[in-house]
Amino acid sequence: MEEIQHYIGGKRVSGTSGKFADVYNPATGEVQAQVPLASASELEAAVENAKAAQPGWAAQNPQKRARVMMEFVRLLHRDMDKLAEALSREHGKTIPDAKGDVIRGLEVAEYCIGAPQLLKGEFSEGAGPGIDMHSVKQALGVVAGITPFNFPAMIPMWKFCPAIVCGNAFILKPSERDPSVPVMLAELMSEAGLPNGILNVVHGDKEAVDGILDHPEIMAVGFVGSTPIAEYVYTRGCANGKRVQCFGGAKNHMIVMPDADMDQTVDALVGAGYGAAGERCMAVSVAVPVGEETADRLMEKLTPRVEALKIAPYTAGDDADFGPLVTKDAYNRVKGYVDAGIEEGATLAVDGRDFSMQGYEDGFFMGACLFDNVTKDMSIYKEEIFGPVLSVVRAKTYEEGLDLAMSHEYGNGVAIFTRDGDTARDFTSRINIGMVGVNVPIPVPLAYYTFGGWKRSGFGDLNQHGPDAFKFYTRTKTITSRWPSGIKEGADFSIPTME
Repeated sequence: MEEIQHYIGGKRVSGTSGKFADVYNPATGEVQAQVPLASASELEAAVENAKAAQPGWAAQNPQKRARVMMEFVRLLHRDMDKLAEALSREHGKTIPDAKGDVIRGLEVAEYCIGAPQLLKGEFSEGAGPGIDMHSVKQALGVVAGITPFNFPAMIPMWKFCPAIVCGNAFILKPSERDPSVPVMLAELMSEAGLPNGILNVVHGDKEAVDGILDHPEIMAVGFVGSTPIAEYVYTRGCANGKRVQCFGGAKNHMIVMPDADMDQTVDALVGAGYGAAGERCMAVSVAVPVGEETADRLMEKLTPRVEALKIAPYTAGDDADFGPLVTKDAYNRVKGYVDAGIEEGATLAVDGRDFSMQGYEDGFFMGACLFDNVTKDMSIYKEEIFGPVLSVVRAKTYEEGLDLAMSHEYGNGVAIFTRDGDTARDFTSRINIGMVGVNVPIPVPLAYYTFGGWKRSGFGDLNQHGPDAFKFYTRTKTITSRWPSGIKEGADFSIPTME
């Protein structure tokens, strides 16, 4: 049985705790590898390694650190197919979805190439008589990221790329469900020229997470996962004096106005609701048509499209719409929500619970499910399902649809489909959700904008994606200087070489 090892000090390292987790092939249901779960001593070894390497890395000028990112981007393009295949094999995503996962992380690495500009400080001449004042941005030291299974390439890169280019060393604790790609990314960073010890991958469970949150040498922690765990990480990390930013759960709405282009709307809902089997925090899981006529037209066009979705393993080629769920537990959880929706009185217009694929009967496949007549007191509306399940909640008016999204406890993403500019402007102005789309179903911003949910979707003021990353992973030091009058003869004012 293959062991997917830790990556510490620039090399793969076997686990010594004696504890392992199984890594499944979601399409077949078979255990394809095992991943070691780190003990406190293994985490300590990674931190000590990072601590020793970090000062030398921070002392490099930003241009040299940016050049490592530049080479890393080239290597990501070179190994795109290999990364996507490994990702799909452990997660279950289709190959196009897996490549999209890698590319969105690659875009953050591209953004980080601009570190020399983004790390510039400020200067005030003559702040007082003979006094100048300036500020500099300095690395924190050793920082860490705890990342989820659903984007095993993108989210680790969201976190370690800005942290490293700012001069920090990084401890990555990825999901034990699909750990291969994070290790492959670390190896590519080493190949790109990153010194040993600056990026370490430590696999683990709650013991490793708690070790990261309690370790006095880890100065900042980023997390993505469910809201209860996000709250736990945020509370415990902050109590230990760390900078902490956590992304939690989501329940993303799409408001469909009567004037919306219905063909465009249905195309968007199919991709946003069922892509990656719904296992993404920005998936649209609630459609809110405004008016009965709008709802009827939507269901008339949407139902046959959902029924016709092709579900297959990633080996079937690029024409599959989505693949299996990541584990059997995930399958059972999603099925339980569908059962609950029926019991609570929703209309199951498309039932994917009995989906089975010849030759893959033991895989974790769930067919697409579509609910109509969902109400806001039902569990399938209130809670994050994280599967290929779309709920239609009918609203009588625009104000009712707006209130549905605004009153929900989650505030990650939202969209409106309309051809009316006044409606779109009012919606974007009033909505209390962090990422908003107008005729865009999944409003994930590009790398140079901030990704961040509001309400119970996010904890912490700064995030590690976009411009805020360079604030989160650095501290600003302000220096006030009084200069002696006169210039000494023979003083050397030449600019030192950057090499």
